[in-house]
Amino acid sequence: MKQNSLTRRLSAQLREKLGYILLFEIADPRLDLVTLTGVEVAQDRSFARIFVSCDGDRYEEVLEALDAARGRIRSLLASALDWRVTPELEFRIDRSTDEAERIARALENVPETLSVPKDEEGYPLAADGDDAPVADDAADEGDEAGDGPSGAASAAEEAPDA
Repeated sequence: MKQNSLTRRLSAQLREKLGYILLFEIADPRLDLVTLTGVEVAQDRSFARIFVSCDGDRYEEVLEALDAARGRIRSLLASALDWRVTPELEFRIDRSTDEAERIARALENVPETLSVPKDEEGYPLAADGDDAPVADDAADEGDEAGDGPSGAASAAEEAPDA
């Protein structure tokens, strides 16, 4: 839904009232440890999409409990809000926390190659005691002067055919 400053303010107001209703008015044990993560209200206030978060293994149970309590929640909202229209409610599970957990677990398993010190070009630096291969800096300097292998090849290419 398109959000502007008015709908964001209405969403914040609806989220506050919904939080109070879910915490104190609805006595369903299936709704324990449910978090409201977001609310979107249509511009005409006729529809609201509510995003909730809970444990990953309880998604279906929580959605069933919210669907069962939808009418009661809506009637409590009608008395709590001073809006002319009480919005239709649609509950959705917010899976962004699951994605954040998956990324956090992936970041805990850092490969050993990421901890190896690297130069500014991203190549691993040689350890102090290792016999690492010498960089090709000398060959590169020779190429610039024109007397390296590639310099000789380019000189041969520039020679006129006899």
